[in-house]
Amino acid sequence: MNMIPPTRTLRIALVGNPNCGKTALFNLLTGSRQKVANYAGATVERKEGRFTTPQGHAIQVLDLPGAYSLVATSPDEAVTRDICAGTYRGEAAPDLLVCVADATNLRLHLRFVLEMRQLGRPMVLALNMIDAARRKGMDIDLPRLAAELGAPVVATVGIRRNGARDLLAQLDAPPPPAPTPLPPDTDLHAIVRRILGECVTRTHPVSGAIEDRLDRWVLHPVWGPVILTVLLFVMFQAVFAWAQPLMDGIDAGMGWIGEQVGHLMPDGALRSLLVNGIIAGAGSVVTFLPQILILFLWILVLEESGYLPRAAFLLDPVMSLAGLSGRSFIPLLSSFACAVPGIMATRTIQNPRDRLVTILIAPLMTCSARLPVYTLLIGAFVPQRAVWGVLNMQGLVLFGLYAAGILSALLVARIARRGGRGQEAALLMELPAYRLPNPRDLLLGLTERARIFLRRVGTTIVSLTVLLWALSSFPAPPAGATGPAIDWSLAGRIGHLMLPIFAPLGFNWQICVALIPGLAAREVAVGALATVYAIGDAGADTDQAAMLGHLLPAHWSVATALSLLAWYVYAPQCVATLAVIRRETASWRVVAITAGYLFTLAYVTALLTYRLALLF
Repeated sequence: MNMIPPTRTLRIALVGNPNCGKTALFNLLTGSRQKVANYAGATVERKEGRFTTPQGHAIQVLDLPGAYSLVATSPDEAVTRDICAGTYRGEAAPDLLVCVADATNLRLHLRFVLEMRQLGRPMVLALNMIDAARRKGMDIDLPRLAAELGAPVVATVGIRRNGARDLLAQLDAPPPPAPTPLPPDTDLHAIVRRILGECVTRTHPVSGAIEDRLDRWVLHPVWGPVILTVLLFVMFQAVFAWAQPLMDGIDAGMGWIGEQVGHLMPDGALRSLLVNGIIAGAGSVVTFLPQILILFLWILVLEESGYLPRAAFLLDPVMSLAGLSGRSFIPLLSSFACAVPGIMATRTIQNPRDRLVTILIAPLMTCSARLPVYTLLIGAFVPQRAVWGVLNMQGLVLFGLYAAGILSALLVARIARRGGRGQEAALLMELPAYRLPNPRDLLLGLTERARIFLRRVGTTIVSLTVLLWALSSFPAPPAGATGPAIDWSLAGRIGHLMLPIFAPLGFNWQICVALIPGLAAREVAVGALATVYAIGDAGADTDQAAMLGHLLPAHWSVATALSLLAWYVYAPQCVATLAVIRRETASWRVVAITAGYLFTLAYVTALLTYRLALLF
């Protein structure tokens, strides 16, 4: 094979089993020069990045979804198989396959490497976590392993700064020839056993005392659930406690910007648009960015540390009470961050009915878009006082809202499954080694989440806020009219038309107005309320995000606030979630069922909450 000219971009694909450290290696190579999208015609995530080798070669790298075999059992594995084989429509075949394998678990990972060899394409084996393998007393003969596989073998450590040095040197060398495929009837398991016997020796006995000791606690039938509950509880407490100083700083900054713009501009429609529309609306949502990032930080830490698969295994008996298996846990936990990737993660569930039920209940997991609404209402109506000297009452209320969503999801799943777990196989999954989360990977994950959130603020949220400002400002009240100007506007008229439907829940017409843009994105409701009350209250020139928490108790009762909290636990106010359900199920009927039962739950629960709150 001829050497690829330096001017040509070399296309490589990282492929391997889940939990092999492939994504950490991808982050090490590409840093922030990466983008995430979906493959054409599929809901499978596509991660692509670019970097330059020490010798100046331009590399385009794909981080393919993890797969255990080329005999695909899920859409993720099907995409990985087709791209590696060069048969995926609209996607050019990679010039080089970089097979990533966990050096501490070659017995499992080498079989997949042998399957990749059967494709007859140029490949390199990257033995990742080689440092952990050496600590476990494993001595791997890399040259001999390369000879057995017919492909170069390099050692990598995806969490170290120079951990990909050997891989980069290999990419600077002439591309290797394609390995010779094994005969079709070859027993791959036998080949793996022979390779391990010839290429791997142990310098000292394996010591897994620390991991075994941790697993005795983490997977204990009693202490395991206690540890998981404490972790989740502390996570929700941290969302309030850690974020407050940062939120105060952002809130003060947005208030200062609104003040300065208000002083610089004369009274008029443009000043009102900028101050009461864009700055008040967008600023009231940006304020909650620290809470969203803290929530994502916890989820990333649990995932990077190797705890999430153990939590899924631990919760398998609990999920079975709802007719599901532990496979549903990770998609549902992902839905706490956002229901869209959570629903997409259900592709790993093999049983079609279990997958459908998990999709149906994923919107009940309290996603990060609800946090701005929850924080606003809890901060305004729940006193900030200590409980038992150490717990925060606001954090307890937030934990209760999350718990309500979880318990409701289990109940809905149980009803939908009508008992039993169907044909879902027993839960068999690899428990990865415990590891300290890599700060670089955490930072990249949080940066990507902040970028997505701010892009959403700068497009969807600002656009809807400006639209709501226009509806709230026009038509202007006639000369001599009394009362707030918004009463005469289109938004006021729409809110009053909706009032008979939502008045039994304790909602006023301003809440009805805020529910409309909230259909596009839940967090927009906060900006919508800021816009409505900024226009409705005469003389409000400063940032309404800072004032909203003080204004609401003067306009709403506690019963109304509790009713609205109950509404947001269930209401499907997210068009993106409904859209991804349509894409994943290819069924408008499922979308209609999801929206219907969620709206019903939201209305009934909000009604009961309001009536009970009035009684007490």
